[in-house]
Amino acid sequence: MGSPWAHLHWPKSLCSCLHWAGRWSHRSGCAVPGPHQHLPSAPASHFSQGCGWARPGRLSGTDRSAFSPEQEASHRFALPAGGAEGAAKQESFVLSTAGTDQVKGVLTLQGDALCQADVNLKMPRSNQLLHFAFREDKQWKLQQIQDARNHVNQAIYLLMKRDVNYHFKTGSEVLKLMDAVMLQLSRARNRLTTPATLTLPEIASSGLTRMFAPALPPDILVNFYINLNKLCLTIYQLHVLQPSTTKNFKPAGGSILHNPGAMFEFGNQRYEVSHVHKVECVVPWLNDALVFFTVSLQLCQQLKDKISVFSSYWNYKPY
Repeated sequence: MGSPWAHLHWPKSLCSCLHWAGRWSHRSGCAVPGPHQHLPSAPASHFSQGCGWARPGRLSGTDRSAFSPEQEASHRFALPAGGAEGAAKQESFVLSTAGTDQVKGVLTLQGDALCQADVNLKMPRSNQLLHFAFREDKQWKLQQIQDARNHVNQAIYLLMKRDVNYHFKTGSEVLKLMDAVMLQLSRARNRLTTPATLTLPEIASSGLTRMFAPALPPDILVNFYINLNKLCLTIYQLHVLQPSTTKNFKPAGGSILHNPGAMFEFGNQRYEVSHVHKVECVVPWLNDALVFFTVSLQLCQQLKDKISVFSSYWNYKPY
């Protein structure tokens, strides 16, 4: 009897999600596999009667066109298409926070690059308005989006690196591949859901401080990061701790968000955070990406579960 894995195909839903992942990857500013690159044969025509996700025979050209990134994007990705050849489209988002107008601004995002930030900060007590914006020749790359995109591309590569005529020989081979794909998808999701923990000296020494015109005052720190489907801006107001202060100096460790009272030392000077302002804006396609990661991981797990059942069936040897 031939191998039960010889003529089996990926579920339509998984193909669709992976092609859509490629479209999301393009949205975040990276080239993706073309619509005519397809997955190799995979499990399970011998069980097609019991499983609607499997069909015998090869995918026809008509079937394959249904999985194209453009069509999936139109159904799943409610952003205006920028075209495969063009750069990612610039999108502007208004910063806001509930219950205060201390900070107002607009952020302009182009793929994984923050290409403009225009921010107004109303200083506490004095109500003085401080305005700062990116220099026109500067862009700030959002590492979280870059990393998530790279993990998505790696997941797609793992599935597409085999020839379209490749036949899997064992169920364990498919399970091993699914584990590798799921690892990349989990890492991609985690990069968007878990911002980096930074110390205040790390924020102070970041190249972000040199992005603005006019230059930021020495008592202001800023940090941008992704948290789920939101692009967040945190502004720290500082005051200098004099050498004669009676406060017990205790440097703060790494954190996503530092609280007032946090202390740190930078450039032979000690500081304390006096005020913290956090504002954010929702980026719709980041929400779409998170949905994709969740659905794709579920589909991969479903495929693993079915392959395990099929493997048990084929490995069963009655007495």
